This record gives sequence, C-alpha cells and structure tokens, in this order.
Amino acid sequence: MQFRTIVPVNPSPWKIDHKTRIMLMGSCFVENIGSKLEYSKFPVLQNPFGIVFHPMAMERLIRRIVSRNLFTRSDLLLKNDQYLSLETHSIMNRSNDEECVLNLNESLETSYEFLREADVLVLSLGTAWGYEHESLPGVAANCHKIPQKEFEKKLSSIDEITNSLKGIAKSLREINKDIKVLYTLSPVRHWKDGVVQNQRSKAHLHAAIQEAVEVDAKSYYFPSYEILLDELRDYRFYANDMLHPNEVAIDYIWNRFSEAYFNESTKQLNTEIDKVQKSLAHRPLAENSLDHKKFLTKLQAKIEEIQQKHPQITFS
Repeated sequence: MQFRTIVPVNPSPWKIDHKTRIMLMGSCFVENIGSKLEYSKFPVLQNPFGIVFHPMAMERLIRRIVSRNLFTRSDLLLKNDQYLSLETHSIMNRSNDEECVLNLNESLETSYEFLREADVLVLSLGTAWGYEHESLPGVAANCHKIPQKEFEKKLSSIDEITNSLKGIAKSLREINKDIKVLYTLSPVRHWKDGVVQNQRSKAHLHAAIQEAVEVDAKSYYFPSYEILLDELRDYRFYANDMLHPNEVAIDYIWNRFSEAYFNESTKQLNTEIDKVQKSLAHRPLAENSLDHKKFLTKLQAKIEEIQQKHPQITFS
C-alpha cells in the first residue's frame, strides 16, 4: 500500500557533473542545496551578496553584476553605526564606508567572472512581499533592522514577477548565451506575513516561475516546494520553528535533486567524496597510533585516486 503521494520529478534532459559551474542565488533554502553541492566538491558560487528573498531584488543585483555597475558611497546608508546597501544582505555591512564599498565590489567582480563562465544559475524565490524604501527604487533585498515605518510593504503581482524573471534571463544572456536557469520555490513559510498572505505570496511566485519557464527554452523548474508540502507533508520534517525544513527533509530533497540532475557516474563520485569528507572530519583517539597512520595513508591514497581522475577537485 502507498501511504503518501510521490511528487514526480522527471529526469533532466541535461546533467550536472563535477565540472558544471553552478551559481546559486536567493532564499535561505538555496543555501541548503548549495551547501550540499559544495560538500560534494562541485564548482559553486553561493549567494555572493547574501540571502535575497524577492525576485525583483535578485533582478537588480544580476543587472548590476552583468553591467559591472560598481557600488559607490552614494549607494550606501548609515544605520546603527553600520554602512549598508539596501540591495544586499546585512552580511555585506561594514563599519567603514570605504571598506563596505570595497567588499561589495569584490563580490560583484567575483560574481561577474563566475557568471560569464557558469553553466547553471539556480534561483530560489522566497517571497512576493517586497519592502520599498525612499532611498532605493524598487524592492529592498533586506531591511537591515531599519524601522518598518521607513518602508512601504507591497505584494508584487504575477506580471511584475514574471517580467523580473524574464529580465534576469535577458541580462544573463548578454554575457553568457548558454547559461541555464533552474528555478525553485522555497518551501520555507514566511509566517510573519500572515497565513493567507504567505499563501498568496507563494502562489504569485509559482505562477510567475511557470510563465517564465514556458517562454524560455533554457529555464527549468525543480519542485522542492511540492516535495516538502505535498510528498512529505508532516511536521516531523520541519525544524523546531515549524517553518524551515529540517535536515531529514533537506537530505530527502537533495536525493530527489540528485535523481533528476546527476547521472550514475556523478552519483558514484559523490559517494566516494562523501567517504573522504567523513574521514577528514574523523577525530582519532590516538593521533600517533599505528592504526591511525594506516588510516591516513589509506585516506591519502583515496584522495589521490579521485584527484587523478578529477584534477579540479581539491580537499582541505
């Protein structure tokens, strides 16, 4: 008997291997997948400006990256003794304005160089609710704990989000005509917006993604949202806050992702890398023992075997 509904995920017509360059941007959920890719030694650039939830904020960042439109002092605000950009997450904030601009532009240059050679951009959309500030045209990427009275909260329409996603694809192709865009809808619930408001937000994002995918042959959708809400659909798959997926759910979604986007040789290499990673994390009871020295010799041989076949893979 079948006691749950399995969300079908068709095998992708193109595959990801350990030479595939993958950039990831978006909500905190993209970092769950990004961390798995990094652990498995795929060439990855993950949220170079920090977490971004809203597609319009993502579009503005990507336009800035593609055009190499460097940040200047005029792009910053000084709040709570920190210099910040409303276009980025608070991890980019600095106590010195010159340092803040330098940090932002280093991330911009890194993103540009990676993006023009990337094979895939993974975008995880988090919310359609946007916050607009008088100092910035459009939706802020992050409110930086600035009082909410300084912002105007708006729900972006399906058409507005669709246009942003189309704008992202158009901008990307200016520097990388072959890049694929892989969308996913974050299953994390934004409960502070309200129950009904969260559902409206996710519905707008979902509809916009499907419209964007339909008109762009190089755009795709991975149903992480449906897997968590329709296939797992139980609070035992959520973290203590009952809003974010827990490690079991993340592992399961990663496995479904692997089934769709990895071929058998890539999966096998992931298994070998996992063994090495676990061995590297191992803490011996006696570091100078004969058994531990044999363990290290065997581990080094395995690392060299992997690197001989895959020179781009390195272990720390």
